[in-house]
Amino acid sequence: MSPAARSLLRRVVEVRDEEVAALLCSCAYSFFVLASFYVLRPLREEMGVAGGTKNLPYLFLGTLGAMLVASPLFSALVTRYSRRRFIPYAYHFFTANVLVFFALFHTLDGEPRVLAARVFFVWTSVFNLFVVAVFWGYMADIFRSEQGKRLFGFIAAGGTIGAIAGSGLTTAAVRAIGTTQVLLMAALFIECAVLMFRRLDRLPLAGAGAGTASGGDGAMAKTGVWGGLTLVAGSAYLLMICLYYLFFTTASTFTYLEQARLVAAASTSPEARTAIFARIDLLTNVLTLVLQSLMAGRIVRAMGVGPALVILPLVHVAGFASLVAWPVLNMCVAFQVLRRGTDYGIAKPAREVLYTVLDREEKYKAKSFIDTFVYRGGDALSAAVIYPLVIAGGDPAMRVALVSVPMIAVWIGVCLWLGGRQLRRAAESGAI
Repeated sequence: MSPAARSLLRRVVEVRDEEVAALLCSCAYSFFVLASFYVLRPLREEMGVAGGTKNLPYLFLGTLGAMLVASPLFSALVTRYSRRRFIPYAYHFFTANVLVFFALFHTLDGEPRVLAARVFFVWTSVFNLFVVAVFWGYMADIFRSEQGKRLFGFIAAGGTIGAIAGSGLTTAAVRAIGTTQVLLMAALFIECAVLMFRRLDRLPLAGAGAGTASGGDGAMAKTGVWGGLTLVAGSAYLLMICLYYLFFTTASTFTYLEQARLVAAASTSPEARTAIFARIDLLTNVLTLVLQSLMAGRIVRAMGVGPALVILPLVHVAGFASLVAWPVLNMCVAFQVLRRGTDYGIAKPAREVLYTVLDREEKYKAKSFIDTFVYRGGDALSAAVIYPLVIAGGDPAMRVALVSVPMIAVWIGVCLWLGGRQLRRAAESGAI
């Protein structure tokens, strides 16, 4: 990179010369991971609505069941192989899955196709969480806490550009070539992510205490196939991260189901609904990119991890209040864009810093367990049990808002506790 380009980069992100190559490779890796999912996401949303919004809670339960199978399998992979091997293996497996769905949607029709669409909805939810969890586990492994505060927002911005590219390509392509053909784009992006991982894995990362991407990463065998659960159960810090995710997923699922209800009422056309979902993704990612590239690192460093995490619960308070006043699709879309933009733009980089103070096995096994099983467990519980109870016999928007206020108050307390504990752990390890 030329001196002029390095100078321009440093105006955007606080990066040191010895970190530039790793930063750019991490951004490219993030780009392809998110691009693959955002090609698939509008297809998942359309298939979920096409199967009937009343069936969405059951799809969330199906996703949770899939996590029960996938989590120990992934833990076994981590136990047996080094990260240099298990990360490509995991991505190649998902590429093969995409090609299977491509073949199924080309050959099936009628009720078998509907069943395949429901399986695809569940699979895509599993895919998203696992590929992103693996990526951020690797980032937490090779960057220190102090580096994460500076760099994770910018690295996440690489993923957001990929998300914009994925959703933009899907918006343009779905009407021209149909939904099935865009699956091939997703498969290509997954394999490109593997290539970028291999490039990054050959780079030495600077900084005492940081992981090194070139070797020294043997298999992690302190715990077995249920290592994620074992590690979480033995750590108050990890249990509080789980509690954070339960509040987060409950609030997010409430918003998602309101969105599905309003979109279903607004249109019966699969193409129109897919375009609505893709447009939401595009607007979300534009906002996210601005926050990640220009503000996230500075906010997390200036405010600290805990206060940065609090911003998202406050956005939920404002959004639920707005839906009470204007329970229409456009307001729901605006709330979704702001909520998801704040999550990906500020809360996500701050959350990932929480994992930089863990040991390597916790970064992969415990993190993947939390980011997949706990995350989808919160989705399933809120979609199948809490949301139906909340909206029964009354105005959905009003009831959701009333239930959310006390929940969000506790959520804010959890954010502040985690921020304080992360700072203490980083200080104790000398990685602050």
